[in-house]
Amino acid sequence: MLFDTHVNLHAEAFADDLTDVIRRAREAGVERMISICDKLDSFSRIREIVEADERMWCSVGVHPHYAKDYGSLTVDAILERAAWERVCGIGETGLDQHYGYSDLAAQIECFETHVAAAQQTGLPLIVHTREADTETGDVLERGYGAAPFPILMHCYTSGETLARRAIDLDAYFSVSGILSFKTAESVREVISIVPRDRILLETDCPYLAPVPMRGRRNEPAYLVHVCTALAQLWDVDEAEVARITTENALRLFKRVS
Repeated sequence: MLFDTHVNLHAEAFADDLTDVIRRAREAGVERMISICDKLDSFSRIREIVEADERMWCSVGVHPHYAKDYGSLTVDAILERAAWERVCGIGETGLDQHYGYSDLAAQIECFETHVAAAQQTGLPLIVHTREADTETGDVLERGYGAAPFPILMHCYTSGETLARRAIDLDAYFSVSGILSFKTAESVREVISIVPRDRILLETDCPYLAPVPMRGRRNEPAYLVHVCTALAQLWDVDEAEVARITTENALRLFKRVS
């Protein structure tokens, strides 16, 4: 039994065959999925997808790329949507200086609004971070010091220093198909220091298809290959990885049954 903790099923890439994508996921043993919100304008479509499947949940939030479009974002706007019982996380949010779609100040303000929502709801904060290790750590430590909240470092590819800072905040980490890439030795090294009871699986589909599916549109059924990559890293069988990571996800996402 597998749990894909990060899917983007509202993406245009799934517009024509979403039913088949979900069917293939179930056939591959992916029992639960969390459909991730990238911006509030997407939430109604995400809710439609989740309402149609009793084994799917969702988050609510604004990806750092869109921070510039949500300068007036309020905690209440997030809380209103998070009141729905099928919302199990806040985000994805965070900081991304790779593409520069939104300036850093706008991203930090948006990130801190999400932190406040996580503090008030007790729902896990789903954190995206890229080329912003120091700033991400600062925001998380500042918020956690004021009022602790659950943290998930999603699709973690950042450095060891931020990883250790997040571990000190009792954060969880999710691994994606990147773990299977031949060039991702640094990612494997960092993930090796994370306690096994803090690791989750995700696809981040339709992006980041794992080996041997690289170059294709990613989908939840490919989570089996992420599981294999982690099994190889841990030197255990896939069934053990599935058990551990599913138990971890259920411990973190308390609204998921």
